[in-house]
Amino acid sequence: MSTYLLEVGTEELPYKFIPQAIDQLRCGFEKFFEDNKIDYNNIEVYATPRRLAVLVYGLVEKTTNEEKIVKGPIANIAYDSSGNLTKAAEGFAKKNGVNPADLYVENNYVYAKITIKGKSIAESLAQNVPSIFMKLQGAHFMRWGYNDEKFSRPIKWIVSILDENEVKIKIIDKESGKISRGHRFDKQEVVIDKPENYIELMRDAHVIVNQNERKELIIKRAKEEASKIGAVPYYTDDLLEEVTFITEYPVPALCEFDEEFLTIPEEVTVTVMAVHQRYFALHKDGKLINKFITMTNYLGNEFKNIKEGNLRVIKARLDDAVFFFKEDTKKSLEDYVENLKGVTFQKGMGSMYDKTQRLISLSREIATDLGISETKDIERSALLCKADLTTNLVFEFTELQGYIGSDYAKVSGENDKVVQAIKEHYFPLNAESETAKGIEGQIVGIADKIDTVCAVFSGGKKPTGSSDPLGVRRAALGVIKTILDANLKIDIKKYINIALNSLPVKNECCEDIEEFFIQRLIIFLSDKYPKNILEACSSKNPLVDLSDYVARVEAVKNLNSEALLENANRVIRIIKDKNISDINEKYFVENIEKTLYNEILSIKETPDYRTYCQELVKLNPTVSKFFEDVLVMDKDENIKNNRISLLNLLKYKYEYLTDFAKL
Repeated sequence: MSTYLLEVGTEELPYKFIPQAIDQLRCGFEKFFEDNKIDYNNIEVYATPRRLAVLVYGLVEKTTNEEKIVKGPIANIAYDSSGNLTKAAEGFAKKNGVNPADLYVENNYVYAKITIKGKSIAESLAQNVPSIFMKLQGAHFMRWGYNDEKFSRPIKWIVSILDENEVKIKIIDKESGKISRGHRFDKQEVVIDKPENYIELMRDAHVIVNQNERKELIIKRAKEEASKIGAVPYYTDDLLEEVTFITEYPVPALCEFDEEFLTIPEEVTVTVMAVHQRYFALHKDGKLINKFITMTNYLGNEFKNIKEGNLRVIKARLDDAVFFFKEDTKKSLEDYVENLKGVTFQKGMGSMYDKTQRLISLSREIATDLGISETKDIERSALLCKADLTTNLVFEFTELQGYIGSDYAKVSGENDKVVQAIKEHYFPLNAESETAKGIEGQIVGIADKIDTVCAVFSGGKKPTGSSDPLGVRRAALGVIKTILDANLKIDIKKYINIALNSLPVKNECCEDIEEFFIQRLIIFLSDKYPKNILEACSSKNPLVDLSDYVARVEAVKNLNSEALLENANRVIRIIKDKNISDINEKYFVENIEKTLYNEILSIKETPDYRTYCQELVKLNPTVSKFFEDVLVMDKDENIKNNRISLLNLLKYKYEYLTDFAKL
């Protein structure tokens, strides 16, 4: 078995492109091996800012011979009237390298059985690897030098080795060899003798090619450096990924800034460090301190210039933040509400001020339905939740909307519930993040997201494909997660109608919005429950009560009765669209009809769906006997209609739980 290495060295790649390239290279090689029936054990794809590398282990030395049936011309064209081969048939045989005598006729067509001889794996790689690489796609690909082909950055070197031998390839204007390059501050000629040694040879040249190892090293070194001063580093997945793909050999440097900058909201300082400067903020005893870690791509022990350079950059950013904070807090947060009249929500849907007024009304409606008699804090939260959009600090750091509003509300003397709600009404920020904890933030957040979804649909901007105007998919998911996490009994369908009626542009799209929410709900729950069960239980509108819907799904998931499924579907097939409602006991002919009728009546609709399922299961023997003893379509019209009505009653009992036809 053989091992193959491809390494393509480049100028520094954009960090956002690198994860895409990793996935595309893996898929490209997998498809190549699958299409060419080449066996291998596994593929590893590695990447740094300056290189993309593929290691393939357990490759066969040669592809196997393949027999293939090739279809030729129609028989009366391949043979003349005397049964001799025509020029067309001879040409077909010659083209496919077979003896004309080996041609045969089947279904009035001429066929040839040919053998495609296997190639050496080296030959296959040489022919296909360049095209695999050149199929990579990404943003802002450009032509470099005098080349016609486009790529993200100029290619500087290529290594292509199968075991100990070169596999000569050319990508754009660079030919492959055995020489790679180490870290920018280390040796620039690293001879790769064989693929198995690649990772260690690069490590010796201060390049950690495995991105997962590099990420773990970043975390480890950041924690070690922070522990020297008794602190812990703050980082997110996004920050880790970015730092991983801008370094080849991460080395931490501890820096500090003036304590003056700790007077502004912590979220601002942390955002400047993490998002804008790729720094690791540090906390000590739960509080942010005036120190941070920058992960350098540097070899050496002299960090003075690095620290001074980073301090100059962060000071400039934080100076702006301090100035904006002082200017913004010269007036209360409520004073910014009026400015929302100059901020457009979306075309045709009024201003953010108009949206705020809708949120107040819808939040009050939701609170009342939840039995909350005192709605003052909820309405106050709805009034102020968008006010920070007109502040200088949010204009500079848009990702901090809500957080800044919360801090400004606190400075303005708002109570703790309102302060918390202003921040939390944006929650969840993504599919994995937390939802609002306070009821004020939950209600205002639900109202805000429903209003946004309705406005987008009413404005004719229904999301399609990858397009998602104003993040309505995230908004719908946020509503669903908030309701389920807080176990709120909220009728989404009702509030969709209210929200649509309050918009300046009226559009008949209520059903589209409901279906949109239902599909987001099914997608959200599909990791936990089978999709067919989720769809079956959605036949009774789940938006009226999400908790009730989940309870039904849970009960059906645990239902284990083939007899119930069979009986329910039999009833559905017989009834179809027949709907005769009145049941008259005088038309019962067989005893089983009366028995079934009484047992159906004894089943009471209950939100305890586990018990309800058990009642339906108990009914199975009676239903089965009914079908054994009774012909539903009796010649007597009264008896037939009475039996159809009886089955309609039974069908209703089944439908109270789920649509068995979809199971």
